[in-house]
Amino acid sequence: MKLLMHTCCAPCSVYCIDSLRKEGIEPTVFWYNPNIHPYMEYKARRDCLKEYTKQIGVEAIFEEEYGLDEFCKNVISDLPNRCQNYCYKVRLEKTAQYAKEHGFDTISTTLLVSPYQKHELLKEMGEKIAKKYGLTFLYRDFRVGFREGQAKARELGFYMQKYCGCVFSEEDRYIHKKRNKPTAVSDS
Repeated sequence: MKLLMHTCCAPCSVYCIDSLRKEGIEPTVFWYNPNIHPYMEYKARRDCLKEYTKQIGVEAIFEEEYGLDEFCKNVISDLPNRCQNYCYKVRLEKTAQYAKEHGFDTISTTLLVSPYQKHELLKEMGEKIAKKYGLTFLYRDFRVGFREGQAKARELGFYMQKYCGCVFSEEDRYIHKKRNKPTAVSDS
């Protein structure tokens, strides 16, 4: 098996890489995330992943495309469904294209580690896109190791992002906090 694993960030890759290596699978990490905004967030995540892959000796490919304009054009008309209609699809599609062109036979994604992602949809989409390119989609429910991976990432001093990646998910983070903030109780 020659695996190309789409990777969203170093913290999410920790458990995925460790788990795959325990199975005797050596992934090649593939960075392609034109949905991550603003640019300093994109750069921080990319640079942390570059450093981590060097430290642990994992081959890494970095497709540089900070795609704010394209991202906005593709999600603005349906913000609630941006993950499945754009973010997942564009990254898995690019991973499959690269895999097919460069002799990989299998793809996967570190998005499968996050309990915050639409897991079944990712699996279904990954399988469909892989099949389109004559590849196999390696499915693993990495969510069981999410906390373990995050803890190890903190120990290693990784940059730890506070939101999924796009500017709208950052906004959601603040709105969610505001909605869940306890309100003051009046004495009257």
